[in-house]
Amino acid sequence: SVVGVCGCCGPLRPRYKRLVDNIFPEDPKDGLVKADMEKLTFYAVSAPEKLDRIGAYLAERLSRDVVRHRYGYVVIAMEALDQLLMACHSQSIKPFVESFLHMVAKLLESREPDLQVLGTNSFVKFANIEEDTPSYHRRYDFFVSQFSAMCHSTHEDPETRTRIRVAGIKGLQGVVRKTVNDELQAIIWEPQHMDKLIPSMLFNMQDNEDVAWSDESQISPPIFPTENPASLAESCFRELLGRAAYGNMNNAVRPVLVHLDNHRLWDPNEFAVSCFRIIMYSIQAQHSHHVIQQVLNHLDTHSKNTPRVRAGIVQVLLETVAIAAKGSVGPTVLEVFNTLLKHLRVSVDCELGDSRRNSGSSISSFRNRDSDERIVQNAIIQTIGFFGGNLPDYQRAEVMMFIMGKVPVYGTPCHTLDTAKMGHQGTKRIQTMLLSSLIMVTSGFKCKTMSAGLPAAFLEPLCSISLMEDAELRQLVLEILHNIIDRHDNRAKLRGIRIIPNVAALKIKREKISKQDVGFMKKHGQQLYRHIYLGCKEEDNVQKNFELLFTALALITIELANEDVVIDVIRLSLALQDMALVNEENLPMFCRCGILSLVAAYMNFLSQMIANPGLCQHVSKVIELRNLEAPYLLPEHVFREKCPLPAALQSEDRGVYFSVCEVSEALGGSGYNVERLCVPYVPQVTDEDRLTRRKSFVDTVSLQVDILSNSLPDKSQLAEEITFETLKKAIDTTGLEEQERERRRQVMEKFQKAPFEEIAAHCESKNNMLHDRLAQIFELTIRPPPSPSGSSSVTSGPAPYQSVPVYEIKFPDLCVY
Repeated sequence: SVVGVCGCCGPLRPRYKRLVDNIFPEDPKDGLVKADMEKLTFYAVSAPEKLDRIGAYLAERLSRDVVRHRYGYVVIAMEALDQLLMACHSQSIKPFVESFLHMVAKLLESREPDLQVLGTNSFVKFANIEEDTPSYHRRYDFFVSQFSAMCHSTHEDPETRTRIRVAGIKGLQGVVRKTVNDELQAIIWEPQHMDKLIPSMLFNMQDNEDVAWSDESQISPPIFPTENPASLAESCFRELLGRAAYGNMNNAVRPVLVHLDNHRLWDPNEFAVSCFRIIMYSIQAQHSHHVIQQVLNHLDTHSKNTPRVRAGIVQVLLETVAIAAKGSVGPTVLEVFNTLLKHLRVSVDCELGDSRRNSGSSISSFRNRDSDERIVQNAIIQTIGFFGGNLPDYQRAEVMMFIMGKVPVYGTPCHTLDTAKMGHQGTKRIQTMLLSSLIMVTSGFKCKTMSAGLPAAFLEPLCSISLMEDAELRQLVLEILHNIIDRHDNRAKLRGIRIIPNVAALKIKREKISKQDVGFMKKHGQQLYRHIYLGCKEEDNVQKNFELLFTALALITIELANEDVVIDVIRLSLALQDMALVNEENLPMFCRCGILSLVAAYMNFLSQMIANPGLCQHVSKVIELRNLEAPYLLPEHVFREKCPLPAALQSEDRGVYFSVCEVSEALGGSGYNVERLCVPYVPQVTDEDRLTRRKSFVDTVSLQVDILSNSLPDKSQLAEEITFETLKKAIDTTGLEEQERERRRQVMEKFQKAPFEEIAAHCESKNNMLHDRLAQIFELTIRPPPSPSGSSSVTSGPAPYQSVPVYEIKFPDLCVY
């Protein structure tokens, strides 16, 4: 019958469909029918081959309910899918997952926030399931795009907007967990996906106004992130970076830099700094140099941007290298310094260029620009110093050499930092900043041997800078020397220049001088003495210069002094005393008194360090007499404000000066070889004295002009005024023979008792001076003098001579000494 036929249609429906239909109640408010859900689950586990059909049928019903806005049944369908997904872990689950993901996509595409959140929650549950076998064909492109869009939700209701953003972040976190450990899903690290993932997280981290960026929160992510988009985004961001492999670091960091550019977050840069702290603490230590390289490249691309933007990027770089320096920084150590030095020069160029262009414009705008460039330069110096100061000693020595090679020094080429067009002001700025960075790099540097800390390639240019006509540069050089020489942290005990009543109370740490350091002083000691001697002769010395010179002498005594060095530094001190008294350099009275007070402070320190009773007694006697008769010759008085200075120094009053005879007698009784004390100390002549007068800038044109002008006789010198006194001196020849005998005696005594290094330096200086004079003569004969306009042009006649460097000239044998 017809009724019989219709009655049998129900049982003809497949069992899986009947089981699926039974889990839906008549009223969706009643929720999932649990008894029927247990039957469906048991059936799916018993017959896993039916899972794909169950999934397809559930997806069909869900799609229909979504279209008809029956959201109660949609919730029941997703709950059933979740339970089936958690219960079944067989090979046949793959087709079921495809149906499941199709349903999740349907929910995410809807405009209902509740359905979007529902689909996201189901996807997160799926992401936490570990599948037995990898998936070869599954892709998550749609989910990355959809979840990223949810992260940028602009819903008008704040609470709903927060719910959608939190759901989007959770969805991205689910995608990350599902894909990063699957080698078949490496496509997630490609730029098209990272360009959506990373900015979505940063957008929510940036949008947080209530979370403070504390250092503790940068080191470890919260264990239980709240439903705050910023906290959740940060947790996901950390998790993503922590899973990044070696080849994926660049793709993970580049979107961060682009996001900071697009949202103009370099100025101010608090958020940028926080982001890179998170990056550096989240990634594996061996990948740190990738991040540093990315930031360096980004700095290069912004080389023409505003100073504040560049300063922001440099400060971010400082944060990254500060963390990376504690571990491995890879092969980018010198690359970091090279790039930073290049940008340092660019900043100085911009500063000087603006000063020229804005000379007629408003002063306020120029000062703002100038201060902005100073911010860039200070940030670069801090980065260089902090990075170098945290490197191991062997790398720090290389960095010191590298930076020293970039400092513009007169007479040496500077290949990277072209300062020839920068003039005096620009070159001085570069020198000051590079030396300041060297102070930071050498701070805390403990070299085992002094030859390792002060190799010739580093010491010579450093000493050359110490002779420049700028008191600030000389101070920086002395501070660098202090950092390297002071291996036992005694410098803090020697701060200031004063008469120390009891040196033993300072508890100075020292060790016996090693053989390597003895050899260093034999080879380079004269060079150190020479630059201390010449450094005292500068007219613009201030109190700080004398304090640093005193500390340098004291540290040499502590770290490098044996009996020979003690004799040498005493000879140096006595030579400084004679220089201040004779005053051939026409030094101002303050400098002369400063030199004599420096000698007094150092002799007091030295006599107590070597514990020689006779020398201590002589020094104490001189200091006591100075307190009574010449207080301006003591550091406590001469460096005091408004200290009255004498009109002249009375060299006849020998009681207030140190006596060579008494010093020799005191040291001779203790076994010192005092023969050399009778030989006056004379600094060795080097190439710096032969080339030209000391300068603090590099200017090759002025060098040629100086040589040409100095070679011409001065008319005022030729036309000497003839007076009665000059005629009397010309007629009077008495005493010349005695002077000649005395001169010969001094020469004989010098060659008998002077150190071999001094004799060799003296002979070499004569040879060098002869060669230099010949070079100037030949230079004048083969190179025409410059015309008043600055360029020589010949319109007729024979071809002009070509300029030939001095070192390429082949001198005749008779002209070679």
